[in-house]
Amino acid sequence: MVPSSSLLRRGTTLLPCLYRGLSTKRGSDAVVAAAQVQRTEPPDDGLASVLAAQVAEMRSAGTYKQERVITSPQEAAIRVAGRSGEVLNFCANNYLGLSNHPTLVAAAQEALATHGFGLSSVRFICGTQDSHKALETKISEFHGTADTILYPSCFDANAGLFEAILTAEDAVISDSLNHASIIDGIRLCKAQRHRYTHMDMADLEEKLKATSHARVRLVATDGVFSMDGDIAPLAEICRLAKKHDALVFVDECHASGFVGPTGRGTDELCGVYGQVDIINSTLGKALGGATGGYTTGRADVVEVLRQKSRPYLFSNTLAPPVVGASLAMFDLLSTSTELRDKLEDNTLYFREKMTAAGLNVRPGTHPIVPIMLGDAKLASDMAAMLLEEGVYVIGFSYPVVPKGQARIRVQISAAHTREHLDFAIAAFRKVGAQLGVLQD
Repeated sequence: MVPSSSLLRRGTTLLPCLYRGLSTKRGSDAVVAAAQVQRTEPPDDGLASVLAAQVAEMRSAGTYKQERVITSPQEAAIRVAGRSGEVLNFCANNYLGLSNHPTLVAAAQEALATHGFGLSSVRFICGTQDSHKALETKISEFHGTADTILYPSCFDANAGLFEAILTAEDAVISDSLNHASIIDGIRLCKAQRHRYTHMDMADLEEKLKATSHARVRLVATDGVFSMDGDIAPLAEICRLAKKHDALVFVDECHASGFVGPTGRGTDELCGVYGQVDIINSTLGKALGGATGGYTTGRADVVEVLRQKSRPYLFSNTLAPPVVGASLAMFDLLSTSTELRDKLEDNTLYFREKMTAAGLNVRPGTHPIVPIMLGDAKLASDMAAMLLEEGVYVIGFSYPVVPKGQARIRVQISAAHTREHLDFAIAAFRKVGAQLGVLQD
């Protein structure tokens, strides 16, 4: 065996430096030494001035994003650093209230004890445990699909899909308001790219006709659009795709677990359950709220993704505690629709009362409830004032939404009580009156 010191000295100028560092500093001394050389100010170069100008512009426009620090688990009522007492959280993707559910927490703790903290590997080397395969089977059963592949996030699933299955001979036809991760994933592939006007089925059909020469055509859409809560007309999309011999891809991140009579998603809601070719979704929203994404659908697609999808091949496997909790989550949802039903009731109540209070609520039925304001600074100011009233929401503006369409996106949860909803409605009415945004 070659001594480790010899290995460190081989072939590169970096390794001798590493070797000297290891030999002169050990333990806490090394940590202190490293901390002392960290830079606290950016260097005075061309990039620094460019970045400073960008930040100044964002601050001036009211689009600069401040990260608030939460000091409690994710629930309906949370604690925020710098504030005494709790505030009500109306901006989490915690639709079913499962982020700190005791059943999921216990399952995560059990998986930590039986399967460990992490696997330090990608799936195809030594990162696949029995629980990963069990979870993929559960997801396939939930969606009524042939096979499933897990990813670290749905952003990764979207990034890894199109490049792996489409070539320059193919065409992808995408809704103009699709999520950034879908857009980025499509950009990575060599297929011909086309966009149809948001949820415009006549325009979609024109694009399908215009791409009749393509070997494979894939229609890509969000099931639910995250900023507006719009629900894609999947029945018509599937009809047009079948008519023109195209495939259908749907991102179900804001649908899985609660949209549809049993929470299977927009395909169930629209009466086309089992007819969508490829579904991507997340374990990071309604389905537990931790991390993880997946692609589920045709077995041949999943097989190719396991061989070619770069985020899958080059990212660490999903952590065992997340997998264990996710298995428990699907078991929980399979026994009852109670949480889904409560979320639906909460959403209907909140939408009706907010509209009656004079807020400009974008119409819909989804628990994403956009309060339209238009101006970016107004949205930011209103969110800050609502926090002072004990309601945690976020203002969204360009580039997350189109210019002139700034809003506060309220998100309802099954964890919210009627008292929580009434408290938030009263706060919106009070702050809305102060800012002059209430409608007659």
